[in-house]
Amino acid sequence: MLAKIKQLGPGLLFAGAAIGVSHLVQSTRAGADFGLGLLWALLLVNLFKYPFFQFGPRYAAATGETLLEGYNRLGKGVLITFFILNLATIFTIQAAVTIVTAGLANSLFGDISFLNFGFSNLSSVELWTIILLVVCLLILFFGRYKALDKLIKIIILILSLSTLFAVIFAYKAFNSPIALKQVLPENGTELAFLIAFMGWMPAPLDISVWHSIWAIEKRKSEKEFNPKTALFDFNFGFAGAIILGIAFLCLGYFVMFNSGETFSNQAGVFSNQLINIYTNSLGNWSYAIIGIAAFTAMFSTTITTLDASPRAMTKSLELLTNKAISQGYVIWILILAIGTIVIFLAFASEMGILIQIATVLSFITAPFYAIINFKLITSKHTPKAWRPNLILRLLSWLGIAFLLGFSFWYLSIL
Repeated sequence: MLAKIKQLGPGLLFAGAAIGVSHLVQSTRAGADFGLGLLWALLLVNLFKYPFFQFGPRYAAATGETLLEGYNRLGKGVLITFFILNLATIFTIQAAVTIVTAGLANSLFGDISFLNFGFSNLSSVELWTIILLVVCLLILFFGRYKALDKLIKIIILILSLSTLFAVIFAYKAFNSPIALKQVLPENGTELAFLIAFMGWMPAPLDISVWHSIWAIEKRKSEKEFNPKTALFDFNFGFAGAIILGIAFLCLGYFVMFNSGETFSNQAGVFSNQLINIYTNSLGNWSYAIIGIAAFTAMFSTTITTLDASPRAMTKSLELLTNKAISQGYVIWILILAIGTIVIFLAFASEMGILIQIATVLSFITAPFYAIINFKLITSKHTPKAWRPNLILRLLSWLGIAFLLGFSFWYLSIL
């Protein structure tokens, strides 16, 4: 078991990418607005998304290829569709997660507007955005996958411990009986939140592509990273993401339910509200625990997203053009960082809208990834020994029906 834990890598990167806006923002809001009433949605969407996330590392470890190469084997049209969808969402997703991270940095580490670098109109949160992106870029440029693999283990450990401690103390301070009654949102606003909540819970399905890329990178440094190891690694990270999703839901319920608090759409204000609500309820001593849990959750998402999207875009273009792209990773990561800053400066005051757009886009594109991942893993391109069994196939069909049904339902009520 200890040897398996040492081999963990891509699964923790998956958890790091997943545990971000979906947990800190959406799960906390779900708990604050609905109590534990949306626990059914959290568990159901994780269950039905599970196969399609798992197919990423399963395919990569079994074939030595990323899902992108598999998509290319299914036809250029599939890969082109992925490229277009990814291009349409990467900037919005990166901006959404970075905005929240910058807001938390501003709340925890202070106002740095005096460091305006000659740009007097930049706010402290905007400056934190630039600094965080530069720090992430330096880590990824010089350390590449190995540095990210080592760093994420530390981040996930700190995140898990601080979050679980926060839940324990919040529960002890909770004076009302725990209500487990499940609810179904009724009006348009509540239904829109439900779709957004499930859209990034535990993560967008395109992260399965990222996971397959990280799995291939892991194989380069860990020769014994075989399909069995890859599945253990994935299941470990996936279980962690679910547990922490429930933890943040409980935090929102224990601390904010029926409090009358409404969250601001501005990143800096939202971050201050979030931390202050917890400290006002639990005491000032909890500031450090809540702050560390929140910041590590968002920083892990920021850096893993910044690493994975450029890898996916570079690999897609290489497969579509049949040419190796020199420094493609560096080019795309710089494009993504610059695009993120541009979007951030334009939408910094509308964080809520930006997150809503990103999460809804992720949910309505989820059926595409579910269908092609299932088609690939059950095709001749996957060795028979590693194709899903009957139970996993049935769960996949149910998952596809679930994702299609909710997407069509949401589009019909717009």
